[in-house]
Amino acid sequence: MRYPFLSARLKSTLVDGVIVIIGGMYLASAIFERIGEVSDAWRIATLFGLFFVYEPLSQTLGCTLGNYIMGIRVRSAADETRRINIFQAMLRLVVKLALGWVSFLTIHSNPKRQALHDLAAGSVMVAV
Repeated sequence: MRYPFLSARLKSTLVDGVIVIIGGMYLASAIFERIGEVSDAWRIATLFGLFFVYEPLSQTLGCTLGNYIMGIRVRSAADETRRINIFQAMLRLVVKLALGWVSFLTIHSNPKRQALHDLAAGSVMVAV
């Protein structure tokens, strides 16, 4: 298996961020307009909800759009032919969001190029 470089992973994350922020929030805003008055709290909750649903669910079912475009997938570190489960995907996202860029510091120090969030969740990124 080939393990993607940091640049491919960052590009994938950028694509996914654009999809969630621009696409998801545009759709949510259109729905909110039809409903009428919607509080800022609901708008913020929707943004966080999109982040906590899109990435984990996409990775559990196959890959995110950013992963697809960049030709990379998240797989189980124990068996790189298997997808991660929803609990691993949620843990991976929580650790990635909590640590931010710091999570990527370990990519160049291990042979599978695993970030801290990959190590915590038992996952690995592979190129397809």
